[in-house]
Amino acid sequence: MHRPEPNYNLAAQLLKRAELDPDYVAVHFEGTGQTYGELGARVRRLAGLLKSRGVCKGDRVGFLGFNHPTFFETLYASATLGAIFVPLNFRLTGEELRFIINDAGVHTLVADPELIPVLATVQDDLVCRQFFSLADAQSVFADINAAMAEAEDYLEAMRLGAHDELLIMYTSGTTGLPKGAVLTHGNIIWNNVNANLAFGGNREDTQLVAAPLFHIGGLNSMTLSALQQGATLVVLKHFDPGAVLAAIERYQVRTMFGAPAMYLFMVQHPNFDQTNLDSLHLLTVGGAPCPEALIEKYQSHGVQICQGYGLTETAPFCSFLSPDKTLQKLGSAGKPPILTDLRIVDSHNEPVPAGEQGEVVIRGPNVMKGYWNRPDATAEAIDAEGWFHTGDIGYLDDEGYLFICDRLKDMVISGGENVYPAEVESVLYTHPSIAEVAVIGLPDDKWGEAVTAVAALHAGESLSLEALREFATPHLARYKIPLRLEIVDSLPRNPAGKVLKFQLRKQYT
Repeated sequence: MHRPEPNYNLAAQLLKRAELDPDYVAVHFEGTGQTYGELGARVRRLAGLLKSRGVCKGDRVGFLGFNHPTFFETLYASATLGAIFVPLNFRLTGEELRFIINDAGVHTLVADPELIPVLATVQDDLVCRQFFSLADAQSVFADINAAMAEAEDYLEAMRLGAHDELLIMYTSGTTGLPKGAVLTHGNIIWNNVNANLAFGGNREDTQLVAAPLFHIGGLNSMTLSALQQGATLVVLKHFDPGAVLAAIERYQVRTMFGAPAMYLFMVQHPNFDQTNLDSLHLLTVGGAPCPEALIEKYQSHGVQICQGYGLTETAPFCSFLSPDKTLQKLGSAGKPPILTDLRIVDSHNEPVPAGEQGEVVIRGPNVMKGYWNRPDATAEAIDAEGWFHTGDIGYLDDEGYLFICDRLKDMVISGGENVYPAEVESVLYTHPSIAEVAVIGLPDDKWGEAVTAVAALHAGESLSLEALREFATPHLARYKIPLRLEIVDSLPRNPAGKVLKFQLRKQYT
């Protein structure tokens, strides 16, 4: 007897949820609630619009905007047609966006009106066939709501398998050019099964979304899982600590994902001690280790902290540290979830014993399909046995808990955002005063790590941090611009000429 596979299409699941719970609130945004029935209707109408404008299975649909309900509508409408959704980082410059949009071959782009001026600087060089604006159409951007009003509903989501592509999420590469991690419908679903088995969740939950949705942490640490379950999202356009605290109290928020810096800003806000946090059950943390004092502060208010480790390429979870072990295993990233394997390997890709450092590798149904149009990078990242090589150095203790020590790729994590030194260095090297420069991450109480430029200058030249930041601003997103500048006579190098960044980190920490 033929037993068909389930429809893995995430949009089909959302539309089924809309049928099951049409009156239950899916999203609160800026004081307005959108029910699952209303969300489903908007998804069907937007899918009809995209179909009428030529979007087919496998086409890419981009979204450039701040957190907004239309982000979800565009994602699910694209998935309904079997198209691939490409969320874009709103902090990027026009040049950075041009590369990603063209690399992905975006067919249709939806943008926030506030960000259209950034796109306008490169619009003539974009491959997109059509443009939509969330409101107030500008230039070639058509008003998406007006266009949807004239479209017909697309009633049924395409039947898709676990390995069909859902997302292309761009992550900067060590060469300076971003790579698009291709995540499938199965990657997202199995990641969410992992997450639910680790810390639960149900349709009675209210989850606050303040981390940017273009980031895998904001999008899929808990958010898409909440919509699968029929829970309620409280979506903030931007992270603002005061607004977060007010929303927690107003909407009786139970869960939230964020970087340690976000939780620190909340604690430092003057309203923190007056805010009723009784509803808040669990804060999940990613992007950097959570300081002990911050954990204890939230625990004193009855709020649990769940530390996690993950990457864009793993959709994102690789490991969890359960709340009961938060202080006992301080600094640990926890253990891998039920459906995912994790091990530490040496330079020959052989497992190493407990306590010995090596590269963290991951295998499981949450590991990406590969890098978009980059078979070379895919083959380098995923070995013949299916292990994804993270580039992070870590070790497992005697009880199997993961500790991250360093990064093979020298990546800096600032405020939960990944910053790759090679990309920043390539810009700074063009400054006329700089002879050589190395970019490193140094500990920072606010951001986790501060992007730091260590530069040797040409004879007779001088350079201030303010001048360097002004120079870099047109070329780099703000979170990539150095927060510190150290001037040296020369950079330390090994006999082969490689800059010894570990020496610089040690010197300036």
